[in-house]
Amino acid sequence: MGVGKTALARAILQALGHEGDVPSPSFAIVQPYEDLSPPVWHVDLFRIEDHGELEELGLDAAADGVLLVEWPEKAGTGLWPQALALTLDFAADGARSLTANVPSSWQGRWPPP
Repeated sequence: MGVGKTALARAILQALGHEGDVPSPSFAIVQPYEDLSPPVWHVDLFRIEDHGELEELGLDAAADGVLLVEWPEKAGTGLWPQALALTLDFAADGARSLTANVPSSWQGRWPPP
C-alpha cells in the first residue's frame, strides 16, 4: 500500500498521450482510457475477493489494448503468463525500487529505448 502503483500508472498514461485526470480505480475497479491508441484499461484488483469476480469485469474485451493492473496477484497465478510484471517496493532508505519480471514475449521490448 502506498508504494506508488497509481502514480506509476498515471506516468504511463501520460507518456502514452493522456492529458486528463487519472483517478485511482480503487472503487470503480476498471478505468478505461479509450481515447488512447491502443486503448488502455487501468485496473485495481485490491477489492477482488474471488477469482469469479474477474469475469464480471470484462477484461477480455481489452485484448487489443493495454491492461495496467494493480494488485494482479488477486487474480491468481497464471492469468497473464506473458505479461510484463513491474513490482514497486520500498527500499531500505525509503526510496522506491522497481523490479521487472520480463517474460520471453517482452524480450527486445523491455527496457524501452
